[in-house]
Amino acid sequence: MPLLRIATYNIHKGVQGLGPTRRLEIHNLGHAVEQLDADIVCLQEVRKLHRREERYFTRWPELPQAEFLCPEGYFPVYQTNAKTKHGEHGNALLSRWPIVSQGHEDMSDHRFEQRGLLHVQVQVGRRTVHVLSIHLGLIAASRLRQIEQIGAYIQREIPRTAPVVVAGDFNDWGAKLRQTMNKLGLQDFVGERANTFPSRLPLTQLDFVYARGMKPSGLEVPRGRIWWRMSDHLPLIAEFKL
Repeated sequence: MPLLRIATYNIHKGVQGLGPTRRLEIHNLGHAVEQLDADIVCLQEVRKLHRREERYFTRWPELPQAEFLCPEGYFPVYQTNAKTKHGEHGNALLSRWPIVSQGHEDMSDHRFEQRGLLHVQVQVGRRTVHVLSIHLGLIAASRLRQIEQIGAYIQREIPRTAPVVVAGDFNDWGAKLRQTMNKLGLQDFVGERANTFPSRLPLTQLDFVYARGMKPSGLEVPRGRIWWRMSDHLPLIAEFKL
């Protein structure tokens, strides 16, 4: 029974700090993604481009962040969610396994937050695994509507017998969405402490990996100074038996 290792990580657009004290962390994040040693890495707040930051930082990568962070031998997928005055950002997925297809759906609940769902089919041996990389809204009512939208999307776009993973930054303080996700047939690791936010002193879990058609095997949150310096979130790694 193959073991599938899935990570989710909000990288805060590769920059930490505010104003003139902000620092570029994208190069350190590149090493960090390799250290995760995950088969699939779901990333949120990934820059495709940002003209102002490109001028400010002398070592700003020439490649879009999803491609820059992609370890050798992996396949990158990126989809823009938000377009701003200086650039655009969204969700990404990096896969050790071949990509079969990719899709996207707008999940913006109101005009102040641009959100989206990235759907990637990954060929894991003889099985096709459907992975949804998401970043839900900051308002509780929005998140509930977005979960309903995810459920409708899965019912419409994914075969009933296919393995499904929904991973990302749920912005779910207190795991209030867990019951709703369970009703959709998606389970996570209940009972295991996996605080991911804020990274310096993690008090709560905002990042989750839910799955259908796979057996949970383990959960891990890397900790330490090298991790809390790179983003305001810590990565979450979940292992499943297919």
